Amino acid sequence: MIAILNYRAGNLTSVKRALDHENIPSQITDEPGVLKQALGIIFPGVGAAGSAMRNLQTSRLDHVLKALIASGKPMLGICLGCQIILTESMENSTQTLDIFPGISRRFDPDLRDEAGNPINIPHMGWNSVSLQRECVLFRNVPENAEFYFVHSFYPDPGPAYVMGTTHYGLDFCSVFGRQGLWALQFHPEKSGRPGLKILNNFYRYCLEQSHA
Repeated sequence: MIAILNYRAGNLTSVKRALDHENIPSQITDEPGVLKQALGIIFPGVGAAGSAMRNLQTSRLDHVLKALIASGKPMLGICLGCQIILTESMENSTQTLDIFPGISRRFDPDLRDEAGNPINIPHMGWNSVSLQRECVLFRNVPENAEFYFVHSFYPDPGPAYVMGTTHYGLDFCSVFGRQGLWALQFHPEKSGRPGLKILNNFYRYCLEQSHA
C-alpha cells in the first residue's frame, strides 16, 4: 500500500484517483503507524509553504517524515511537497524540512518567453522535462512527454541532486532527489499516461524494495 500524506495541503483526492485508476493500493493518512507500514509515501500538496509547514509541525508529521526517510522509506514529493523538502522557501519566508539543501524561489516577473514577452505567473500548463541523469521514475516514459505544471515557485536544490530541468523563462529544476527519494515540481496525477507511468514506476520501485 502507498500512503498519501494528509497534512491539509490539498490535492490528495486527485492523487488517490490516479492511483485507483492504476489499481495501485493506497490510503490517505496522517497516522504515523500507517505511514510506517506503507511500502512508500507520496507527499503531495497544493497551497502555501507557510501554512503547510505549520500543519506539519502542529501534527509533528515533520518529525515522522524525517524519521521514515532516515529509515529508508521510499518517498515521492509532488509540487508543494517537492518544494518544502528543501531548506527554505521564499514563499512566506518559510524554513522548511531541510531534507535536501536548497531553496524554493519565485519566478521573476521580468523573465521573458521565447518571443520576448513577459512570462505569466504562475507557470500553468503543459511543459517538458529534460533529464540530466538517469531516474527510475522515467523508465519507459517517452522523451518528448509533457507534464502538467501549476506553480509560482520552483525548487533550486544543490546541483548534485538535480535530475531534470524544464524551461519557463529560465531553466529551472523540475525533478530532483536521489534513489528512493524523489521530488517532482509537476503533477504526475494530472499528466495523462506519462504521469501515470511515473506513479507506476514509483510503486514498482517500492514493491522491489519491500522484497529486497
